[in-house]
Amino acid sequence: MDARNAKTRDNGAPNDPAGAARDTDVLVVGAGPTGLLLAGDLAEAGLGVTLLERRPGKISNLTRALAVHARTLEQLDARGLADELVAGGHPLGSLRLFGDAHLDASRLRSRFPFVLITPQFEVERLLERRARRAGVTFRYESEVLGLEQDAEGVTVRFRTPEGLGSLRAAYAVGTDGVRSAVREAIGLPFPGKSVIRSLVLADVRLAQEPDSPFTVNATGEAFALIGSFGDGWYRVIGWNRRHQTGDDAPVDLDEVREITRLALGSDYGMHDLRWISRFHSDERQVPEYRVGRVFLAGDAAHVHSPAGGQGMNTGLQDAANLSWKLAAVLRGHAADSLLDSYQTERHPVGRAVLRSSGALVRLALLHSAPGRLARTLAARLLERLRPLSDRAIRTISGLGIAYPAGPGAHRLAGHRAPDVRLADGSRLYEVLRQGRFVLITPSDELGSARPAHEPGGSRPAEDRTVTVHWHNARRTAVLVRPDGYVAWATDATAPAERARALRAALAHWTGAEPGDGGPISTALITPQGHAADRPAGR
Repeated sequence: MDARNAKTRDNGAPNDPAGAARDTDVLVVGAGPTGLLLAGDLAEAGLGVTLLERRPGKISNLTRALAVHARTLEQLDARGLADELVAGGHPLGSLRLFGDAHLDASRLRSRFPFVLITPQFEVERLLERRARRAGVTFRYESEVLGLEQDAEGVTVRFRTPEGLGSLRAAYAVGTDGVRSAVREAIGLPFPGKSVIRSLVLADVRLAQEPDSPFTVNATGEAFALIGSFGDGWYRVIGWNRRHQTGDDAPVDLDEVREITRLALGSDYGMHDLRWISRFHSDERQVPEYRVGRVFLAGDAAHVHSPAGGQGMNTGLQDAANLSWKLAAVLRGHAADSLLDSYQTERHPVGRAVLRSSGALVRLALLHSAPGRLARTLAARLLERLRPLSDRAIRTISGLGIAYPAGPGAHRLAGHRAPDVRLADGSRLYEVLRQGRFVLITPSDELGSARPAHEPGGSRPAEDRTVTVHWHNARRTAVLVRPDGYVAWATDATAPAERARALRAALAHWTGAEPGDGGPISTALITPQGHAADRPAGR
């Protein structure tokens, strides 16, 4: 996509001259979970990153997200953050749908076979700490006014309490939420509609503790959700069919109590209201996630109903998909066209989440008695038919997401790589913490290598690829992308065929050609290769 043909909003400031010096490599706008993960990834890749945030520099506890799904936990595990987050949250082994129907998350084939109930601000706290340690520059109280882009970069203009400012970068990413200033600046529409009006959200204490840290139910007149923060405070989200008003209508604790009694049969002795708000829920998605040198991710690109708790999770996975691609392009390992795959891969995922969360919320809002009965019967049938229930929980958890792999690709290509155990005792997602591709081969290939988690534990294109071995006798060679999806695999056993396939895969995915620091020879991928045929060095 040519930045010179991209749509921009002209607010009177001329573009920087082509080739002008950059202030940073990437500008990220919005310090929510999506922006924090993206900025941290890029900074850990050695890039200059500036994060602009309109709010003051304090993580707010007034956030809506409560659920962290298995695929997101795997992404956090690949950044060394999952275990700490899990230790402070509430793992749930099943998701309740309607009535007595549940989806069994404990059957997920993951290190995290559960839904983690934890407040969004805990996710943000860990991601912000990581981003700061990696060297991200934070600029709070910076309100984006507009941007201009050309073939060389992007200039973002903003306002601070001290006055007006601008920064220039190679690329910019808008992770600034539903009312995205970046989305407005590049002129993208946000088509869709409101699906629920007059949702009430409150933080309260309870005199009576619910049976579960995550309690949800829907009736013909109302639905309510209560989630525990783990510190004595609870988040309540509710809706009353008979009380539909605008977002600016007054709301108080008595209204929240009434909703929970209607939906859950009890208000659990709610008291000590800390915060309360009324809002509406939209289903919207931009047609393009990329316009020239500007990208959108998270709620700036797509927003859906809270059903299924997929909003924050989808945004974090957007960031994981985009970050390694930006790093590869900016470090000269890939052409700019790689960035077009962000749209190809993530836009369909956003659309699918819109559909699945929309279906759930429409089921919750069914009013007629026959409709509610059919909903309960369908939910129980889903629970009892294991293939259907497994597919449903894999969809909601994100483990079922796969990307297009192209004609002739191996059956594993495009699919999530499970967290397999490796020959040196480490796990795949521990190795992914290095932010590089991971090549997994049989233990008798590529000679003897150092443990994958140690410096020097890689062979081909050492700044881009880590080489590790299966802990068992598996013969498939697999190249895993930095975001934990399979880029390439082969079952070929003929040495020459295997060598050609691997050389082509590394050239395509990592930019490593023979002689540029990542030479691949037949000897490297055959059990009896001679040392003289291997690259010099390690």
